[in-house]
Amino acid sequence: MIRHIALTALALALLAGSALAEPFENPKVKPPRAKPHRRAAAESLPPLPLPATPLRRSERKREPAPPALVGMINFSAKTVRVVDGERKRVDAFPTTQVDIERLMKHANNKLKIRYRYLTTDLETFSGDPTELPLLYVTGWTPMPTLSEETVTRLRRYLYDGGTLVLHAQCGRPEFWKSAKRQVARIFPKRDTVALDTDSPIYHAYYDINTVRFRKDDEPMQQKPPYLEAVYLGLRPAIIVSPIDLNCSWNVTTKPIEGGVLYHHADGLAMGTNIITTVLANVQYARAWGREKLYPEQDESVRDQLVIAQLMHDGDWDPTPHALPNLMKFIQTTTTLNVQFKRETMRATDVDLFKHPVIYMTGLRDFTFTEIEVARLRTYLQSGGVLIADAAAGRKAFDVALRREIARVLPTCELKRLPLDAPIYATPETIRTVDYSDLIKAEQSDLNAPLLEGMSIDGQLAVVYSPVGLAAGWEQLGFAYNRGYADADALRLGINIITYAMMH
Repeated sequence: MIRHIALTALALALLAGSALAEPFENPKVKPPRAKPHRRAAAESLPPLPLPATPLRRSERKREPAPPALVGMINFSAKTVRVVDGERKRVDAFPTTQVDIERLMKHANNKLKIRYRYLTTDLETFSGDPTELPLLYVTGWTPMPTLSEETVTRLRRYLYDGGTLVLHAQCGRPEFWKSAKRQVARIFPKRDTVALDTDSPIYHAYYDINTVRFRKDDEPMQQKPPYLEAVYLGLRPAIIVSPIDLNCSWNVTTKPIEGGVLYHHADGLAMGTNIITTVLANVQYARAWGREKLYPEQDESVRDQLVIAQLMHDGDWDPTPHALPNLMKFIQTTTTLNVQFKRETMRATDVDLFKHPVIYMTGLRDFTFTEIEVARLRTYLQSGGVLIADAAAGRKAFDVALRREIARVLPTCELKRLPLDAPIYATPETIRTVDYSDLIKAEQSDLNAPLLEGMSIDGQLAVVYSPVGLAAGWEQLGFAYNRGYADADALRLGINIITYAMMH
């Protein structure tokens, strides 16, 4: 597993040295010459009453246009530049359609779908992701600064389930650096991070572990793929490619000076995977954007158990609906006369010890500070219980959790819980469980729960699930969940909370 920090360093190393001083001419702008097209003359049909236009037998009937999937953003502003010694009005933000044209043809063929792209602009587009699930911006010059109104509309579009792809033609830093500045305005409190190597985008259709790329005219190199993203929930809502996702240029035989491009076959594979994940996430993305309200959370009642969700320096809240939905499920399906409430806090907060149960999850790597390690150690040794869950079964979080919990409790060992453990006995007797489709495809005979734990003085202080629980608690149908099926995730959740309350 390659951590996103290491991947970021790799990408910066690849893109270092790209010239910014001289204007860059993108050779991909010049389309190839069309082959000569000849058609024999055909006899006309019998004359029709005017104003009908005679239709030749050689002409094909026009089929209905397929539905649009991708909206390629066109910034219509013009500027004056000197071209071949003459002042001409040209696009302030030049772009090209050659990559998306070839990608759509390839994806339609491979995925057995029938979609198209169309050009649009941010001023006239309705902002409804049901019309265009994916917006695409590509260029090699600085991306225009978006108005505050446009930033707000894009933010709403992404929360409603849309996806934005920002693609640096020829890997030009003029574009991707300016694009990331606009991303920071859309989501100022969310990080743009490198995708971990187990991201569905690298495995959704093609299994991509390494890619070929070429910088300038240097020899072709082969390394792990690199994309950056901003997550909303479990899905990458904004995808940034600082390297050219090349689908149309033979970089093997025609290197581009000042460019960094993936081999066109690898670019097509990554682009196809992006389209695959967008299509698979459509329903989840729309459902996630609709906030679930539980009015009782804010009511003060006599018997109330507050579960604190632990904040950390990774993506700590990818499943914000999970705990509230689990709490509501417990209230409606058990006899527990307790009002649940979720609060969020850091391990350093003074109120940590008021909560007998804390919960944490995440998608990627994280690190506790020394102060957080000491506070959590004291909390657990004082009788508190930590419930941890690798969101959607992501490996980066799993690696980090095992490393960090060993720092918190260095004398304890994280072990798999046997089937006769008390946590599987109350209130539900659980011996077998069902898993998500991804896990069943890899391990069809797996039907035992996989909870792990750390004990202090014979009592579980840490309960950890390396496969996803929270995605099942949310019940939003995330297609790439490596976890328990929804019903069994909820059953396990009830038992885990019950055990934590009783012990």
